[in-house]
Amino acid sequence: MSLHVHARLCRRGPSPATACSAHGHRIASLLTAALLVLAASAAGAGQPGEAVMAWHVTLAPTWFDPSTAPPQITPFGMLYAIHDAMVRPLPGSKMGASLAESWRESGDGLTYEFKLRPGLKFHNGDPVTTEDVKFSYERYRGAGAKELQTRIRQVDIVDPLTIRFQLKEPWPDFMTFYGTTATAAGIVVPKKYLTQVGEEAFRKQPIGAGPYKLVSHTPGVEVVLEAFPGYWRHAPYVKRLIMKSVTDGTTRAAMLRTGEADIAYALDGPDADNVKRDPRVQIVASRHASINWLEFADQWDPKSPWADRRLRLAVNHAINRKAINEAACLGFCPPAGVIVPRVMDFALQVEPPAYDPQRAKLLLADAGYPNGIDAGELVPIPPFFTMGEAVVNYLNAVGIRVTMRQMERATFYTAWREKKLRPLFITGVGNSGNAASRVQEFIFSKGTYAYGGYPDIDDLFEQQARERDTRKREALLHRIQQLTIDRVMFAPIMDFRALMGIGPRVTEHTITSIHNSPFPSYEDMRIKD
Repeated sequence: MSLHVHARLCRRGPSPATACSAHGHRIASLLTAALLVLAASAAGAGQPGEAVMAWHVTLAPTWFDPSTAPPQITPFGMLYAIHDAMVRPLPGSKMGASLAESWRESGDGLTYEFKLRPGLKFHNGDPVTTEDVKFSYERYRGAGAKELQTRIRQVDIVDPLTIRFQLKEPWPDFMTFYGTTATAAGIVVPKKYLTQVGEEAFRKQPIGAGPYKLVSHTPGVEVVLEAFPGYWRHAPYVKRLIMKSVTDGTTRAAMLRTGEADIAYALDGPDADNVKRDPRVQIVASRHASINWLEFADQWDPKSPWADRRLRLAVNHAINRKAINEAACLGFCPPAGVIVPRVMDFALQVEPPAYDPQRAKLLLADAGYPNGIDAGELVPIPPFFTMGEAVVNYLNAVGIRVTMRQMERATFYTAWREKKLRPLFITGVGNSGNAASRVQEFIFSKGTYAYGGYPDIDDLFEQQARERDTRKREALLHRIQQLTIDRVMFAPIMDFRALMGIGPRVTEHTITSIHNSPFPSYEDMRIKD
């Protein structure tokens, strides 16, 4: 389904110029990759004890510091290599005891007490103490920080191994926000070292308590990590990790086939399809809680055409989610009907809107656009441009005339956070948590990434945040999700599964070992020497 599928999508619709120019870009990438294959063939496989990972994004130095982690899963691929958390997803446990050997909740739901494992060390040999735990929580400013600060009254150090969080009122999602990748608030950094060197120096040379320690970072090129023999679970089996920034998917696929890379992250459909044809390598679909959707950024502006529910509904019926899944995700990404991934707790299990281009055209006409509408630019989340091209073509086919504009990934996320992406964009989020943590960031009107909201949805969100009865919470969260469907707040596309290329040297990739994560359990990976 590789290039000929891409070409078919390119030809579809009355205005194919934009998609075809992107198709031409892919052909150029293929030619570049072919040259790389020839040039790299002499390089051979990685060195003994060393694994090379080709990342789909430019590795950002901000990902060395958990304090500013955004509501995306990608930074955790670096954070959980260098750092560790009190509680986090571990193989066999979606909320496993990590630096904390145990924790308990008081009967009234107001207090959570954690016990650190004795003898824990940071990479520089300093002990991990509850002073570090409190310091790390208090400097945290990333996703969910406002929610944590609003609901936590105080943090008390009982002794060097015991720490207590006291809430203002019962909050059933405290552990979701503190102990999963919904936030990075539970990751522990060394207070003494960070205070000595300062914030900027820490980002350049972080010290953590995770399975690997930083050796070097060449901005825009690679990050080199070395196994930390004192890691509490066990010393990592792979002694050295080289994480390379390779934003072009065709190049990542070529590196996998030549042995330049042992794991290639997040291959787009056509590239994954080409890799799949090589019997020496394999494609593994992640199982993480990720989803892609189209955002109507201007629906809150009464002067915008997107304030009309009929126009937003037309978009939902114009998109052939099944075909997009096949082309961009090799059939691994189930079409979605709501923006909370179906694998999350409290997710509403619904069917996606039907692909019905005729109804989409009727809705357009009913909204006052019988000849269609010039809808401007649509920006897809990088680097998943096959999905973006397909959506553009389906919209053009019913008369919603858009052109695709590509952005660099860091620029995309900055523009999204600053609410500068308009009028239409496709985004994706893969951090874990549950339906409440997703509602908090993207549906609740005060959410960091929400472009607007509704008072009744906000009230329901506040109600569920206090509700300790699981069935009642689920009903409230289901009601919120149903309201987003009824009001057509979004156009969900698919539950995303990252397609990971695994090379022949990898004997245990552990890609699917951690609950709702697309990244390996690094210390458990194994390779052939």
